[in-house]
Amino acid sequence: MAHIVLLGDSIFDNARYTEGGPDVISQVRKLLPTGWRASLLALDGATAEHVPSQLQNLPPDASHLVLSVGGNDALMNSSILYKPADSMSQALASLADLSQGFEEKYRRAVGVCRQLRLPLALCTIYNGCFPDGDFQRLVSTALMVFNDVILRVGIEFGLAIIDLRFVCSSTADYANPIEPSSIGGAKIARAIVDLVSEGHAGNVGARVVIT
Repeated sequence: MAHIVLLGDSIFDNARYTEGGPDVISQVRKLLPTGWRASLLALDGATAEHVPSQLQNLPPDASHLVLSVGGNDALMNSSILYKPADSMSQALASLADLSQGFEEKYRRAVGVCRQLRLPLALCTIYNGCFPDGDFQRLVSTALMVFNDVILRVGIEFGLAIIDLRFVCSSTADYANPIEPSSIGGAKIARAIVDLVSEGHAGNVGARVVIT
């Protein structure tokens, strides 16, 4: 029987944002076939550097790992959106430095997961839902730097990737600008369960899931 383990941040650990509605892990469990299990090791506020410590609590019968992390890494560097630059090249250099730093941390996180030799799926960082349209454009563009890392690492290692930018694409999917609501959580849960139950979460070739 499968035992899915969710790693990462509040994309999965979203109970405090659903106003009493079901969170991601409860929705995953509801969708699972009889006999399957799911555990939540993801923690609100976690960054890529926290993933190894989460794995210390891995259930012995874990069969599948799903990792969603990076949003807090981006949030911690959000000041770059207001950083003055004298030229386009200077601004791009700042983004390049940010990308390199995140990639080093993200690769370590994925590397620790892969050492367990369990099927692993990654999630991109969704764009959020900010009320100011101009700020939303800036955020979505800056997040491409982080999502490029996630996609490249996933493709390099032949992993399944759930692109949350497509999964959570409407205002109702968000409890606030950066956290998933019960509605968005239901979509995330469905994407996870479909991926695992259809047998596409194994490390047999890169695959990007958008619904």
